[in-house]
Amino acid sequence: MGDTIVKLLFSLLIILLSASNAWSKDVGGATLPEQASLEGSSETLQLNGAGIRKKFFFSIYVAALYLPEKTGDAKKIIEADVAKRVLMHIVYSEVAKEKLRSGWKDGFSNNQSADEMKALRERLDNFNAMFETLHKGDVVLLDYLPGVGTRVTIRGEQKGTIPGADFNQALLSVWLGASPVTSSLKSALLGK
Repeated sequence: MGDTIVKLLFSLLIILLSASNAWSKDVGGATLPEQASLEGSSETLQLNGAGIRKKFFFSIYVAALYLPEKTGDAKKIIEADVAKRVLMHIVYSEVAKEKLRSGWKDGFSNNQSADEMKALRERLDNFNAMFETLHKGDVVLLDYLPGVGTRVTIRGEQKGTIPGADFNQALLSVWLGASPVTSSLKSALLGK
C-alpha cells in the first residue's frame, strides 16, 4: 500500500512538471512563457519563436517574439498593426549602453532608406536614451500597442513609449528585415 502511494505521488509529480513545461519554453538559459499579456491590450499573445543573438561565438541575449497568431511571414509581422512583443533576456555578463545604442542605430539604418531614417531619427534618439548598460538576467520588453506606440520596459520599469507604427516596423526590421542582425535569429523568431 505504501509503495502504491509513493508511485501515485511520483506519477502526479511527473504530470505536474510536464504540464508546467507546456506553458514555458527554455531557450539559451532563459525560461520564456508560451503566452504573454500586454498592459493596455485584452489580447493574449502567443510565442511565435525564440532564439539566441550571438556575436563572435558569444551568446548576448535571448529574443522572443509574441504575436496574436503564429506566422512565419516576416513581412506580415512587420506590417501588421496589431499588439506585439519582443522580449530580450540578457545572457551575457554585461552589454554596455554604447554597444546597445550603436547596435540599434546599425539595425535601423541597415533596413531603412535615408528618408525613412530621417523621419525616425528623433524617435530613435529618444529610444536609445531609455537604454542603460544591461547585465545578465535583465529583461527588456518592447511592446507595441496600435494607436499608442512601442512601450519600453527594462527590468520591470516602464521607461517610456515611442509613438508611431512606422517606428515599430523599423524596430522589428532589426530582427526580421531584409538585413537582420543575424539570419539564424530571424529564422528562430519566425518559428522555423
